[in-house]
Amino acid sequence: MWLNDVWYVLFVIIISGYLIMDGFDLGVGILHPYVAKTDTERRLMLNSIGPVWDGNEVWLVLGGGALFAAFPLVYASLFSGFYLAMMLVLLVLILRTVAIEFRSKRPGATWRSVWDGVFFASSTGIALLLGVAFGNIMAGVPLDEQGNISISLIALLNPFALLVGITTVMMLAMHGSIYVAMKTEGELQTRVRQVTPRLMGIFVVLNTLVVVGTISNQSVITNRYLDQIWPVIFPALALAAMIAAWYWTRQAEEFKAFLASSAVIALLLWAAAAGLYPNLLISTLNPDYNLTIYNGASAPNSLMVMLIIALIGMPFVLLYTTGVYYIFRGKVKLGGESY
Repeated sequence: MWLNDVWYVLFVIIISGYLIMDGFDLGVGILHPYVAKTDTERRLMLNSIGPVWDGNEVWLVLGGGALFAAFPLVYASLFSGFYLAMMLVLLVLILRTVAIEFRSKRPGATWRSVWDGVFFASSTGIALLLGVAFGNIMAGVPLDEQGNISISLIALLNPFALLVGITTVMMLAMHGSIYVAMKTEGELQTRVRQVTPRLMGIFVVLNTLVVVGTISNQSVITNRYLDQIWPVIFPALALAAMIAAWYWTRQAEEFKAFLASSAVIALLLWAAAAGLYPNLLISTLNPDYNLTIYNGASAPNSLMVMLIIALIGMPFVLLYTTGVYYIFRGKVKLGGESY
């Protein structure tokens, strides 16, 4: 059964990688119309993510593939029950890609303003929808004995899930603002540096409300923390990382602040995962219907083969990612081939 635990940990790590890597891309899109005042500044923000945004989305593909292969019953229940929500996620992912690629193809102000709006709306929409989906996973879904989820799109937009969604938007906006400050200079950098502490404050308040809502209403996660004290290490470290991110932001040490912000995102996800363990989908109809890392997993032979493939393939993904970030390190500059 250790393979099930290993794949649970790997899946959470992969999703953490996506939220960190594509998270600052989304944050740049969320902030795009607010901190960039001129066309040049908007292009600088776009080009700060230009070499890496499409590669960052590989982590989402990895996460979906890992869920499909390691926990196929969970994948089937989740994607069938959240079908409309997932289609909306795909739609906004496509719109964001189109906006990035089309925005600077023509010089007209109206043309660029339209695609700037699409870039902002799609980036915000992805963050909100992913947060809402995770909020519903934390709260539980009407999962029956056959693994079917019967819930409407409107029902997914419950107060707790919306709170998690809005918190996700602000978390990624904070993450993106630190990244933009790290990659730019001049007036744009100064403006972003002024905005970042405010985003941090808003995120801390919203995240506190999420914690209160979880303690008040999500008994599975709360009981997990009450029964075993060790998961508390994750939220405690997340708080320490948040304080470090704030301190380094005030010291204008953006690279350190970015690493701390990345740690906040990962540790908060790990805190939720530790509270849910060993559950992947919680049934609000009957606890016996919960899908866990054991009853929702593939056969042990399949998990072992996948683990071997992952151990071979993951270093290449990490090597590629490291290489891209190393090549395009430093402040962003506009050139003839820029967005």
